[in-house]
Amino acid sequence: MNLESNHTRAYETLLADLEARGVNVSEVENRLRSQRIETPSWGYGNSGTRFKVFPQPGVPRDPFEKFEDAAQVHRHTGVSPTVAVHIPWDRVEDYGELKSHANSLGMQIGAVNPNLFQDEDYKLGSVCNPDAGVRRKAANHLLECVEIAREVDSDIISIWLADGTNYPGQDSFLERRNRMLECLSETCSVMPDHMRLLLEYKFYEPAFYHTDLADWGTALTVCRKLGDRAQVLVDLGHHAQGVNVEHIVALLLDEGRLGGFHFNGRKYGDDDLIVGSTNPFELFLVYAELVEAEEQAPSPIAYMIDQSHNIEPKIEAMILSVMNLQQAYAKAILVDRDALREARRAGDVLAGHHVMLDAYNTDVRPLCAKAREDLGASPDPMSSFRSSGYAEKVSQERLEGAQAGWG
Repeated sequence: MNLESNHTRAYETLLADLEARGVNVSEVENRLRSQRIETPSWGYGNSGTRFKVFPQPGVPRDPFEKFEDAAQVHRHTGVSPTVAVHIPWDRVEDYGELKSHANSLGMQIGAVNPNLFQDEDYKLGSVCNPDAGVRRKAANHLLECVEIAREVDSDIISIWLADGTNYPGQDSFLERRNRMLECLSETCSVMPDHMRLLLEYKFYEPAFYHTDLADWGTALTVCRKLGDRAQVLVDLGHHAQGVNVEHIVALLLDEGRLGGFHFNGRKYGDDDLIVGSTNPFELFLVYAELVEAEEQAPSPIAYMIDQSHNIEPKIEAMILSVMNLQQAYAKAILVDRDALREARRAGDVLAGHHVMLDAYNTDVRPLCAKAREDLGASPDPMSSFRSSGYAEKVSQERLEGAQAGWG
């Protein structure tokens, strides 16, 4: 029996099971086809740890080649037509040319990410720095990114701040907060009406005494000061061990301030591993909250991957990440909401938990494969990409020049 017939048989078996459970399979498949996941330009370049960056053959040498690699992910998964860019890592002379190149590949430029952590002047912070001249430099960079976003038709400015202090007495917590608000308020004031500012928090690193945006509550209070177009971005790796991320997601949804995600996986800290590789049940539970909110009151949420692929092949790692997100979403859609509400009203603890497990333990791979196939993508993206010869082709074509990477 060949792979195609195996795929068809698995889908038909799952279809019969879901229909027996009263699932509207057509609706589920429609939602899976509508899923969108943005990949990051920096995920296609060389990256590493504090100790070593391991270069790989065929890594892009410029933003144009990054989009070519990202187009492969979209070609085989069908749901990743946008790429987040990072300035200055992806700075080019003509952003209109980059936009046209992306469009020619069936792609678009997504969120614009300012870099406020790699300049020498930012040693003591960027928008929170005690030096007014450094803050002006950071503010000007943010304004530059707004103009770039306007030029490439992006509607998101996504900010992560490395700002913080290393020692007690180094600076005033509140003065730093007010400096941040001043700079970010200026950014919001020049954004066009359709544009959103997403503010990402992180509880530690690179500053080790305090970080200026340490958690979701800190980010939320700043967003409230900045106005309705400022929203919180949740990075799955930016929390202390044991934090209930799905609870945070539910609260931000209820506040109307969940702007987006940086999906990744972690075991210890901000590991930026393939999403779903270390805690797939948590990923499912996060999506369960998102699906419930989606069904009640849909709101614009940017689903973005933020990963650094240090030892794994970069395009394949991104394809697997997208596939894991497709499966988590599919399982979350299959949660029997009526049965869950009934169990909750009855105070039946295990019945409610069983509803969640029943959806999580469903093998949705045939369903996701069918959705990809309907989109003209690959039922088996990893095998299709490996057999395409693309990796070998670019490894030969990109022998000359400097590979793209951090910095």
